[in-house]
Amino acid sequence: MYNLVVFLAFAALCAGVPVPEDIPRDNSHYVEGVSRYVWVPDGEGELHLVDLQEKEDLKGFQEARNGRDNEYWLFTRQNRNNRQIIRHNDVNSVRNSNYRGDRGLVVVVHGWNSTGTSRVNIVVRDAFLDVMDVNVIVVDWSRWAKRGYPTATVSVPSVGHHVGDFVNWLLRNGGGNWNNVHLVGFSLGAHVVGNAGRRVGARPTRITGLDPAGPYFGDTDVRLKRNAGRYVEAIHTDGRALGIMDPSGHVDFYPNGGRHPQPGCPFGITNTSCSHSRAPELFAASVRYNRFEGRRCNDLRQAQAVTCRGGALRMGNRYFNKRGTGGLYALRTGANWPF
Repeated sequence: MYNLVVFLAFAALCAGVPVPEDIPRDNSHYVEGVSRYVWVPDGEGELHLVDLQEKEDLKGFQEARNGRDNEYWLFTRQNRNNRQIIRHNDVNSVRNSNYRGDRGLVVVVHGWNSTGTSRVNIVVRDAFLDVMDVNVIVVDWSRWAKRGYPTATVSVPSVGHHVGDFVNWLLRNGGGNWNNVHLVGFSLGAHVVGNAGRRVGARPTRITGLDPAGPYFGDTDVRLKRNAGRYVEAIHTDGRALGIMDPSGHVDFYPNGGRHPQPGCPFGITNTSCSHSRAPELFAASVRYNRFEGRRCNDLRQAQAVTCRGGALRMGNRYFNKRGTGGLYALRTGANWPF
């Protein structure tokens, strides 16, 4: 965390340079850890040019570390389209909801410039509710997620700590146990669930990171890592651009090499956004159909080339107790749903 803060402080001092007009919108210019500008999609896939050295990164620094603004929206088969808000430390909000402790719990966390109503939450939520009778909690941390990207990244650890504390409180007061908890996060949300898992001593039985965000997280101690849960899995679809390429869990999947353009994503203006957003779509398809089979790779080079011939393991799926031989796995998918 110290290295991240130092980098952000240095970046703020250098942030007076005007934005160039010739930045390619496909992120073909972007080099992780080097480039100043990167196009990042919001929750609806619209691209925004992010200055990784913008001054806002330290604005209200202490305030940005406060995750108390999180909202927790419950969806079940009894209210799959109408959220019920559960308030941390308000037991009546649990008792008056459709939460049931004898069901599994899936927690979904969105990424940058998004809200609880963004598409990633709907796609993942509906996939689970269509195949399982579970409690789905969508975490809305939009107050900080919709700030400048550097400010949003600074808030990630605190947002995650509050998510961990909330889930711990919910299990104690509403019923349930950590053997039936699956945390799922997309982009910045992947690092949020990583921090949530570490907050509670890696007790979640399963954590899934969907194309964990790359900018600012390549070499920090606050990104998604295997120490967040009992089984941590990452699905990489836009590595070395909007997503991180390095292994982030016990098992890391690299569909179609883990980089853009993913099949069906154009080479032009939207390819990076499309590839980044493919991770939650692939995961939702795996929850429904569980047919993506990866092969274990010897190294990252082999994973990028999709030339792996090792043991097989299914990518994603809905099972709380999933386990697998650790390592890197690669596979090919189709270009259109359900891929």
